[in-house]
Amino acid sequence: MNRAPSTGAQSSAPHVADSHDLIRVHGARENNLKDVSVELPKRRLTVFTGVSGSGKSSLVFATIAAESQRMINETYSAFLQGFMPNLARPDVDVLEGLTTAIIVDQERMGANSRSTVGTATDANALLRILFSRLGKPHIGSPQAFSFNVASISGKGAVTIEGSHGKTVERRSFSITGGMCPNCEGTGRVTDFDLTAMYDDSKSLNEGPFTVPGYSADGWYGRIYSGCGFFDPDKPIREFTERELHDLLYKEPTKIKVEGINLTYEGLITKLQKSMLAKDREAMQPHIRAFVDRAVTFTACPECGGTRLSEAARSSKIKGISIADACAMQISDLAKWVGGLDEPSVAPLLGTLRHTLDSFVEIGLGYLSLDRPSGTLSGGEAQRTKMIRHLGSSLTDVTYVFDEPTIGLHPHDIQRMNNLLLRLRDKGNTVLVVEHKPETIAIADHVVDLGPGAGTGGGTVCFEGTVEGLRAGDTITGRHLDDRATLKETVRKPTGALEIRGATANNLQNVDVDIPLGVLTVVTGVAGSGKSSLVHGSIPAGAGVVSIDQGAIKGSRRSNPATYTGLLDPIRKAFAKANGVKPALFSSNSEGACPTCNGAGVIYTELGVMATVATPCEECEGKRFQASVLEYRLGGRDISEVLAMSVTEAEEFFGAGEARTPAAHKILDRLADVGLGYITLGQPLTTLSGGERQRLKLATHMSEKGGTYILDEPTTGLHLADVEQLLGLLDRLVDSGKSVIVIEHHQAVMAHADWIIDLGPGAGHDGGRVVFEGTPADLVAARSTLTGEHLAEYVGG
Repeated sequence: MNRAPSTGAQSSAPHVADSHDLIRVHGARENNLKDVSVELPKRRLTVFTGVSGSGKSSLVFATIAAESQRMINETYSAFLQGFMPNLARPDVDVLEGLTTAIIVDQERMGANSRSTVGTATDANALLRILFSRLGKPHIGSPQAFSFNVASISGKGAVTIEGSHGKTVERRSFSITGGMCPNCEGTGRVTDFDLTAMYDDSKSLNEGPFTVPGYSADGWYGRIYSGCGFFDPDKPIREFTERELHDLLYKEPTKIKVEGINLTYEGLITKLQKSMLAKDREAMQPHIRAFVDRAVTFTACPECGGTRLSEAARSSKIKGISIADACAMQISDLAKWVGGLDEPSVAPLLGTLRHTLDSFVEIGLGYLSLDRPSGTLSGGEAQRTKMIRHLGSSLTDVTYVFDEPTIGLHPHDIQRMNNLLLRLRDKGNTVLVVEHKPETIAIADHVVDLGPGAGTGGGTVCFEGTVEGLRAGDTITGRHLDDRATLKETVRKPTGALEIRGATANNLQNVDVDIPLGVLTVVTGVAGSGKSSLVHGSIPAGAGVVSIDQGAIKGSRRSNPATYTGLLDPIRKAFAKANGVKPALFSSNSEGACPTCNGAGVIYTELGVMATVATPCEECEGKRFQASVLEYRLGGRDISEVLAMSVTEAEEFFGAGEARTPAAHKILDRLADVGLGYITLGQPLTTLSGGERQRLKLATHMSEKGGTYILDEPTTGLHLADVEQLLGLLDRLVDSGKSVIVIEHHQAVMAHADWIIDLGPGAGHDGGRVVFEGTPADLVAARSTLTGEHLAEYVGG
């Protein structure tokens, strides 16, 4: 093939297409951003730093990534866009040079009881095809190995209308699924404690049920007493066997109650569909408490907890069934799949090997494919989402990460850094929101936001190289090389919490005494068994208050005042001062503006276009009726109080006419955890991840419990905030509490009175206590990975 000769002049002039090498953002005003303008280099690794709440996520996720996704959605037809989430254009003047954004965030994976690591990553789909091709005996298509597909069959007559009239044919069909019929693919069966569900000495008219929402005068209570199947005045203990069966297990039956057509179901039949279909973590707290009290979950005796039917478990490849494969540690499964040599399914094996090797490479080789996805931590969920991008052939896309080092031991952070650099080196733009100095150090470009949080942040304090940041006079620059020192003296324990023979998950018969009255840090590589030891093995009734990383459930109507219970004393104080009822001072109740129903904004649906939100003209966004705003406390109306920051409100409710001790106490705790800058009426949906965890901590601090368990409290915290957190932990211990912290941050380890190190590895290579003692002893011994990294950190 002949090529046209190229001229030197043409090759030396840069092509106009190569000039688009920056992502330009001008005038970004999302959330607390104050007209932010930045220029980010493409095909480089840019790290965004700044204190928690300074606007990092608002810039990266709510502006750059959101606009990229919105523009991609606009390329689809209006019909398809109708099925997609409506994304409004971010509040920004100019966004140029955007590329396709792939967001890998920390949102927990769906807490659906049918979702596992295997189903969430498509590894199960590949395994099902493999077993349907190679499994002996052959039992059917890939569906026959799926625990989410039930076996069904049917036959009957069908009428077909054609040009020659109607013909009737007999048809039959059957689908072979892999679902265990006993537990319906959940792997667990439930047993009910009837005494925790109703008081059998009462009749239906007396309201015997202790199930949330089933009171005698409530709708469910009226259905049971008015259904006509029982005498509503007869105590339940006098029911016949038939009546008790109908009360608890009756299948759905059409009835009429109070002139309304309804469907009646037995109590247990109904609870299984309503409450137990949800994962425990997704339940509201009062329903979770009832389920914990009334229901016991045990592994299904028929499938042994594997979720699969007997037929699916009988088909094997080299003596291994699909249930065995999903229960293996992924690192072991990768070796087993690597040993299979079958040319007929070579492409399938290649893809499956790559997926499993990605798990191992990203540091998740200790998981198994049958692990429920709702039990993964935020960091594990984020890394699981990364797996599908590791081997991607895409280039010139923007990968957006939200603190990818969360939940990672210092030993594992280096591995994560290498993955981020590999994505960049393939020609991608990598944007990372991060606090860890080890990851900030590998950045090609740094954007530091601040200087403070909330209204005190939202501006760019520094943009440039890591060396420039270190030399610059910003909070991040000043704290980048901070190193905590080991304590000279440690506190003496006042007792011990004994754990004996712990075998939860990968723990190998662990015996350990957790000292009380001191600050104890439980550490170890990711997957070594820390959470299993602390959350899964501490005996019930030990007076423990556990604060995990679970997301706060809240709508745009929820705010810090409603979540912490602060609004109750405030409403009562307003009501008392003005001689009216408290419900008037709730924007979700009687005091709500009738035009916007207390939302403060009016939403206009525009079909496939983005929904438009406009401030309510009636209340001017204040949420309350005009008559309610005439009532004052200490010279302020309720909307002005909700617009205050925690610090302002603390002063306002602390003295003078507005003095309210109950409100002041809650505000004190919010200021204690470093949330003095957030406003009382700020929607929970606008808070960052670190702010939400500290809000949860402030709420739990009032609980009566001698022992606090914190799960990685440094998540989302800036280097400068870690110091404040250590002060808070010290105050808790000094007030007589015992504090147990699951943590990887070396500053927290150095500050501990006692360290329990688990390992030496992850999964079945971990689950043992490899060190117990003071931080100084751990540094001196250097006998574990944690010891080596801590010694390096403190300069020991």
